Amino acid sequence: MTETERTNLQSSQSPARDVVIIGSGPAAWTAAVYAARANLKPLVYEGEPVGTEIPGGQLMLTTDIENFPGFPEGVTGPELMERMRTQALRYETEVRSELVTSVDLSKYPYVVASSYSEPVVALTVIVATGAKAKWIGLPNEMRLAQHGGGVSACAVCDGALMFYRNKVLAVVGGGDTAMEEALYLTKYASEVVIVHRRDTFRASKVMADRVLSHEKVRVIWNTRVVDVNGADEITSIELEDTETGARSSLEVGGLFIAIGHEPNTKFLNGQLDLTAHGYIKVDPWRTSTSVGGVFAAGDVIDDYYRQAITSSGTGCMAALEAERWLAHHAGIGESPILETAEGPVPASPEQVEEPPADRRSIPRSRRESGAPR
Repeated sequence: MTETERTNLQSSQSPARDVVIIGSGPAAWTAAVYAARANLKPLVYEGEPVGTEIPGGQLMLTTDIENFPGFPEGVTGPELMERMRTQALRYETEVRSELVTSVDLSKYPYVVASSYSEPVVALTVIVATGAKAKWIGLPNEMRLAQHGGGVSACAVCDGALMFYRNKVLAVVGGGDTAMEEALYLTKYASEVVIVHRRDTFRASKVMADRVLSHEKVRVIWNTRVVDVNGADEITSIELEDTETGARSSLEVGGLFIAIGHEPNTKFLNGQLDLTAHGYIKVDPWRTSTSVGGVFAAGDVIDDYYRQAITSSGTGCMAALEAERWLAHHAGIGESPILETAEGPVPASPEQVEEPPADRRSIPRSRRESGAPR
């Protein structure tokens, strides 16, 4: 975006939005609830369906959730997402069913561009776009995954469900994630079969040894899954030997795809620091990113837990951090005093000792001059 375009945008549009949230999973909706209750009137870009990706994230492919607090009888993934969305709307969150195509973080305030609407100016941005599971890409694989038919990309999320218990379960993959998924499933399955396209695992030796020595696990080497059978639920998988091309069939009661995740960060165009695996890098026990006023939450920062409840927790953190950032740097609202390991956080800019010139608060009349980092 050129300087002229940015100037025209800021002069022609309505006042800058205090908080813009990108995403529609647990992290995004939790952040929206907290930001809205702080009178920051958040704008949420929830996205739109593109292939297998739909608003609501990976939970939209989860039929039963039994480990989210507050639902003793369990809840479906789509129902949980709808309830979170409804709660955010109750507090006057604005939602746009569009994809964010780009974010300009080169100068403050920031500019967020989307599929259909005019770009908006944002004083803070919360990125909660998640990470999409990598699938094999077979038609029946995706159909059964979307309809609770015994195909999943998360053993911790789904493996304990009664549907999978005491059955032969297949795991596709050869890295540490696949090893962890297989070991977790041994608690519930009668047998776990790992299908791997090579003759050795890519996983660490420690993890591979644990799997190979487990009495409930066996491995089918040099093999890939070429089809998934079953109408309402999975019945078997079709296998192909990667060396000879020979075909065979394996009866299973569940299939877990463990070939990795891809964080949804391409639209950022490299403007935020990422980890070696492509996740947004944040400060320890915080959600602040390498750019001041930009925060990240949920699976887009998390390659370890990847749970709905942890995503919600970081969504809460991001909203609170955005609220405090606005109070300290943009003169909007007040930030509550919190006792921390580093001492109390001031409640408002007036309580802050005069900071260095490059970190002084920005009065409302000077927002366009550039944000402190």
